[in-house]
Amino acid sequence: MVGASDTEIHNSVHLNGLIQNSNGSIEEKFDEIRGLIGKAEGDPLKIVGVGAGAWGSVFTAMLQDSYGHLRDKVLIRIWRRPGRAVDRATAEHLFEVINSREDVLRRLIRRCAYLKYVEARLGDRTLYADEILKDGFCLNMIDTPLCPLKVVTNLQEAVWDADILVNGLPSTETREVFEEIRRYWKERITMPIIISLSKGVEAELEHEPRIITPTQMINRATGVPLENILYLGGPNIASEIYNKEYANARICGAEKWRKPLARILRQAHFIVWDNGDLVTHEVMGGLKNVYAIGAGMVAALTNESATSKSVYFAHCTSEMIFITHLLAEEPEKLAGPLLADTYVTLLKGRNAWYGHKLAKGELSLEMGDSIKGKGMIQGVSAVKAFFELLSQSSLSVLYPKENKPVAPVELCPILKMLYKILITREFPSQAILQALRDETMNDPRDRIEIAQTHVFYRPSLLGQQP
Repeated sequence: MVGASDTEIHNSVHLNGLIQNSNGSIEEKFDEIRGLIGKAEGDPLKIVGVGAGAWGSVFTAMLQDSYGHLRDKVLIRIWRRPGRAVDRATAEHLFEVINSREDVLRRLIRRCAYLKYVEARLGDRTLYADEILKDGFCLNMIDTPLCPLKVVTNLQEAVWDADILVNGLPSTETREVFEEIRRYWKERITMPIIISLSKGVEAELEHEPRIITPTQMINRATGVPLENILYLGGPNIASEIYNKEYANARICGAEKWRKPLARILRQAHFIVWDNGDLVTHEVMGGLKNVYAIGAGMVAALTNESATSKSVYFAHCTSEMIFITHLLAEEPEKLAGPLLADTYVTLLKGRNAWYGHKLAKGELSLEMGDSIKGKGMIQGVSAVKAFFELLSQSSLSVLYPKENKPVAPVELCPILKMLYKILITREFPSQAILQALRDETMNDPRDRIEIAQTHVFYRPSLLGQQP
């Protein structure tokens, strides 16, 4: 186990400059959720982050900054796998970041932790990701130092008594890790509350085609009831949120939990609303990563043409609306935080960055979808899942304009092209422009109108277990 000392964590509460409410109102927030969970007086609420990518680390650090001083009320820790070495180039860059921030430099010197970063800079020592995380450095976000965190590298030790668990894992890892977690929860009398930050999907094609979202993966893997599993998403670039750029988000799920959790998570610069439509928000969370890759390609190939990017935005959002109408009869409209989340991901997220680098030739598909310094590019696996699901002939319906049965994917030309670029590799990145400039492409409004007729609506696609 690796962790920051209680004193350091306590002293970090105001390092990020977050505006704090009075202790009374903060304690009232926790008393409400503690009462709902059934916590006894003197038994702290245990919040555990699982997964230490950029957003998972920032989310945990924000909670630590805001509430870490209430040690009689709440204990916060984060789990990440041990053994991930920090390479020499990253160690050199980390040393530069440390020395450019007087507050961070003083903190490390005070903790007698500075010397190891000097030794790593000189190549005399190897640092590890879990080791630097306890000092507030996320390997996927070196340029944004966080507060010190209590880091646990043993999964059982981290999660066995969690009251609230925050899933910060990529969707591609969620099932495997939560299947292991289930073993540690067998003796539990009450199940924890789980907040999933994960954005991605899987497709199941055997028997009846269906899509599996991260909250459903968690439900299947652990047996935790779906009403105890929530999704949080919004327009959030992790580093900007930790640096107090104004942001908002929605926490979606059962009303019993989402409303008190929204009150705990809300901060002066991070406004959290609650919403009951978990399905649309979670599916959109996966879809935006799909289309962000294409957005990055379009931006790179057109020299950041505002016109081309806006045309792409119109078509990709119409495809997103169409797909959500396959899964929900009355999905939440693509507006407000849902639209903003899509916009910021297409503008600046890691998936857009990945698409941009591919189109520029600075990355290749042979390098895989786990990129140094960025983590997992979840849009790649989501492209495959959505394409394969929507290609199933069993989902075909009569297309009015052509009077013939078509699979839903035939109405999603951008998704089709992304699949051919990223998965089958039939075409280079430049082909995304061919799809965008196809003279036979319909008005995006036509696709939305077809979706709103509910002719394609398939409730079975949600993958709910019988």
